[in-house]
Amino acid sequence: MDIKQLRYFIAIAEEKNITAAANRLHMSQPPLSMLLKQMEEELGVKLFERNGKSMALTDKGEVLYQRALHLVNSVEEIKNEIKETEEGTKGVLALGLNTLSVSGFSEMLRAFHQKYPLVSIKVVQNDSFYLAEMVKSRAIEMAFVRLPLEHRGFIYEHLLSEPFVFVSKQKTDMVSLEMISKLPLIIPSTEGLGSYNIIHEAFSKQKLQFTSIAECSDMHVLMEMVKGGMGATIVPKSVLDVYGDNTLYSAPIKDANLISSLGVIWLEHHYVSTPAKNFIELVKEELS
Repeated sequence: MDIKQLRYFIAIAEEKNITAAANRLHMSQPPLSMLLKQMEEELGVKLFERNGKSMALTDKGEVLYQRALHLVNSVEEIKNEIKETEEGTKGVLALGLNTLSVSGFSEMLRAFHQKYPLVSIKVVQNDSFYLAEMVKSRAIEMAFVRLPLEHRGFIYEHLLSEPFVFVSKQKTDMVSLEMISKLPLIIPSTEGLGSYNIIHEAFSKQKLQFTSIAECSDMHVLMEMVKGGMGATIVPKSVLDVYGDNTLYSAPIKDANLISSLGVIWLEHHYVSTPAKNFIELVKEELS
């Protein structure tokens, strides 16, 4: 087998249909069917179960798919590393951004684009857990995430720490967790993920329970809910900077060490593209 054959096999595995895979590869269907037959004969195993026009990987086919995907991606990394002779002036910047948005992030992207106009930019926004999975699958190269997060398999570089603040429609100078526990609260995450865990742990340490009326990882929607008087929330200060306005008030939380840490992750033992390195340096300069 060679790389070309593995690329064809990956297309069949992902499309689950020979005709669809052939269309994706811009080739006719008979040669692709013949290639698959030759691969199965060479390996002496069945790679797909056929059900009419639909195809599903066998357990042996799944092993080959995972290995082929890793090998083909590695070859692409090698090719990209060799081709990048223009100091990152061309290429793709594929990154993820935690839903607890960073203040000024769009300005950073704009500044990067002005400096490197030939670099194509791909931005995905999601919770840190899902962004980490996307980095693992190489759908994106790096992600700006909030802790806590499982670091295994990643290089993590800390960028900044900031306090959580209490946000509501009522003006107040300072609040305590006990005061907040008596109010309807909209949590900026979902149970089992980053910020939810930080908030839950802070209340648990003081043997308090918060009154959660909603969980929302979309910060724009969350702030609109608070603006509408549905409840209050606890978010990192930069989220208020991005989504707040003069109808909302924030207050420090006096008796809790509620801190949000922002960092950037990428795969350990993997090549980091020059555009990614350049953008990380730009972000560090902006946040310093």
